[in-house]
Amino acid sequence: MNSAQGAAPDKSHLQAAVQWYLILNDSDVESTQLQAWQQWLAARPEHASAWSRIEKLQQQLHGVPLDVALPVLSKMGVQRRHGLKLLMLLAAGAATFGGYRQSPYSADFATRTGQRRQVVLADGSQLNLNTDTQVDIDFNTNQRLIRLRHGEIFISTALDRAPSRPLSVETPHGSILALGTRFNVRLHQDFTLVSVQTHAVEVRPQHAPQQVSRVEAGQTLSFAANQAAAVRPADPDINHWTRGQLVVIEWRLADFIHELARYRPGYLGCAPEVADLRISGAFLLDDTDALLANLQVSLPVKVRTFSRYWVRIEA
Repeated sequence: MNSAQGAAPDKSHLQAAVQWYLILNDSDVESTQLQAWQQWLAARPEHASAWSRIEKLQQQLHGVPLDVALPVLSKMGVQRRHGLKLLMLLAAGAATFGGYRQSPYSADFATRTGQRRQVVLADGSQLNLNTDTQVDIDFNTNQRLIRLRHGEIFISTALDRAPSRPLSVETPHGSILALGTRFNVRLHQDFTLVSVQTHAVEVRPQHAPQQVSRVEAGQTLSFAANQAAAVRPADPDINHWTRGQLVVIEWRLADFIHELARYRPGYLGCAPEVADLRISGAFLLDDTDALLANLQVSLPVKVRTFSRYWVRIEA
C-alpha cells in the first residue's frame, strides 16, 4: 500500500480533538454533533492524526499519576480544565474512534466500527449486529420488541411459545412486524430499509401506521416516518455481511468506498476522477487494509495513506 508522510497535528488540532473526545463521551451527545465530528475529521489529515494521538494517550497515560500526566497534556496544548476530565475518561477506557456509541449505558447490545456480533435472544431468535450498531431489547408478556437505534441487523425469528407475543423491530421511521421471518434491517439517516429472506413482514410508517405494506421473501422496502416506497426485488447479497463479506456487482468505485467506510474507523474517501470506475467481487471485511491494497492491482488507482485514520483512493 502506498503511503504518504502523515501531517503532524499542531496544538490547536490536538485541543480540538480533545474537545471532540469530551463531547462524544457525553451521554447526551446528539446525532448532529456526531455528524459535525465526522465532518471535522474528514476536513484535514491533521485532524485524523490528532485523533490518533488521543487513542494512543489511552495506552500511554493509563495508570500514570495525575501530577505526571497533566504536565504531559499541558505540553500538548490541553487546558487543565479539560485535562482532568480527559484523564478520567482515558483511565476508564472510554470510547474512541468508531466505538464512542458503545458505553455501558448506551444500548443493550452494540458493536464497534468493523465489529460484528451474534446474539441469541431469550425466545431463541438469532440477532446479528453489523458494524457500528446499537439495539435495545424489550421482551415482556405482551411483545418481543427490538429497537434499532443505529446500524444494521439481521434477524432469524424463533417460534414463540406464546402466539400472542409478536416480534417486531422498531426504528425512528416506523415498525416492522415479523411473520415467522428471516430479514435484514438497515437504518439510514432519512429512512429504514428492510429486506426479507424468508416468509414476510408488515411495515407501518411511524406517522402513518394505517399504511401497512407487506414485504415477501425476496423483496425489499424503504420507508420514512411519513410513508413507504414501493416494494421491489431485494439484493440477494444484502446479508453477506453476516459472513464477513461485501459482495458487489458493477458498483461505482465511489459507492463501494462509501460502503466500505462503514467498516473502518476514520476517513476513507474516493477522488472524483476515479469515482466512476466499476468494481465487482466478494471482499472480506475483516482486513480492509489488505482489501484496499488489492484495489491497486485490479484498478488504475493508488491508495494514499496519511495515517491509519485517513485514507484516500486516487488515480
